[in-house]
Amino acid sequence: MDGKTALLEYLRARRADLLTKLDGLGEYDVRRPMTPTGTNLLGLVKHVSYVQLGYFGEVFGRPSGRSYPWDAEGAEEGVDLWAAPEETRADVLELYASAAAHADATIEELPLDATGTVPWWREERRHPTLHTVLVHVGGEVARHVGHADVLRELIDGSAGVSSPGDNLPERSAAEWAAFRERIEAAARQAAGLPTPSGAPPGDG
Repeated sequence: MDGKTALLEYLRARRADLLTKLDGLGEYDVRRPMTPTGTNLLGLVKHVSYVQLGYFGEVFGRPSGRSYPWDAEGAEEGVDLWAAPEETRADVLELYASAAAHADATIEELPLDATGTVPWWREERRHPTLHTVLVHVGGEVARHVGHADVLRELIDGSAGVSSPGDNLPERSAAEWAAFRERIEAAARQAAGLPTPSGAPPGDG
């Protein structure tokens, strides 16, 4: 397998992993903000779509023809990070599929040493090769998949790479609770904090 094929397969796998985090959830749960900064599952899918359209579109002189939400009059910062009520899940998933297809076409057509222009990067690194952009976007998508992993576990306890439990030890709910308690106790001991019972760490 050549380098380009390996990078593209990795990117495709991470794209698929992100989508699995929406499986089985209703409209509220895929949209609800789970962090103080508003991070949400459907917003991550929407954001990754525009990341790919930008890096594998305009950067290499291959615009997709799709408009960007931040270009609309009065658009607020971060508009690509959440879905408005009138945006359906199907709308976002269609955008995601379209962005992936456009990215794949650019990657397949250009050589790894093709040079693009990233206006939002610093001047000294503003003209990366396709190889550099592939590594950068692959890393960014993987980072957002990690965000989605945590959000999904917070929503309904579901954990795993592509399906519940597929890369985790087999433990019952009670065993997971005990495992978590051991980590909590270790954290408290390292910080010199009282245990949940109120006794200082190490007191017998």
